[in-house]
Amino acid sequence: MVPPVNPILFHIGDKLSIHWYGLLIVIGIILGANVGAYLAKRAGKDPEIIWDMLLLVVFLAIIGSRIYHIFSQPAGGAMGWNYYKEHPIEMLYIWQGGLGIYGAIIGGAIGVIIFCAYRHLRPLEWLDYAAPGMAIGQAIGRWGNYVNRELYGPPTTLPWGLQIPFPYRIVPYNDMMQYPESTLFHPTFLYESLGALIVCLILIGVADKYRGRLREGDLLIGYLIGYSVVRFLTEFLRPDAWMMGPIAAAQVFALGFIVAGAIFLVARHRFARRLT
Repeated sequence: MVPPVNPILFHIGDKLSIHWYGLLIVIGIILGANVGAYLAKRAGKDPEIIWDMLLLVVFLAIIGSRIYHIFSQPAGGAMGWNYYKEHPIEMLYIWQGGLGIYGAIIGGAIGVIIFCAYRHLRPLEWLDYAAPGMAIGQAIGRWGNYVNRELYGPPTTLPWGLQIPFPYRIVPYNDMMQYPESTLFHPTFLYESLGALIVCLILIGVADKYRGRLREGDLLIGYLIGYSVVRFLTEFLRPDAWMMGPIAAAQVFALGFIVAGAIFLVARHRFARRLT
């Protein structure tokens, strides 16, 4: 598996470039919004509400994801807080990459809550419609890492391994420069993309099959648990993880979402059964 040579799709004039990563993120956003609109329509709601809130949600998701990236401290010499505090203007350079998914989730959720407050809607209901769309958006967006030759793991002999040229290797991680250029590495981006796609399909299936039994917020919690499981597992294959002691920060957050989400789902449904 060899990524495209140029991460830039095409140029517009001398100063504007369209990157594959940006295009894939836009495709993911549009596809995710369509999934959310589909679920809203199936529930008898106006699907146009999803499109009305999209701009605000995406804007705050980008801000949240960038803040998470800026204040992280990835291993392997990657950009993080130690870099940005010395180069503050580059905090604004989102076209150079650097978006943290947990920050995007929080920022996007805040956008939904603000919009729902303005339109007098129930935020948990609309977060449920948006949750599977977030998963499919991540599944598409992760392919931007493929184009950029990033988000890879240790060497592998598997046939779907990713070839990483020397200039794109993270040197401090197990001294990756020692491996020949023909060496294949685990395509961690692919594992996370497939995992997010599975989460999306499961959530859509649950929404259709258990529509009358679900409570508002169940799909959102299901997304947080499902994606957190995917992220916890793929972090074992990330050489650039932001570490908190011996464990990756994303794994700490993932475990928190998994435990809190599972307790919340079990408790609320047991309590609901006792009231019936």
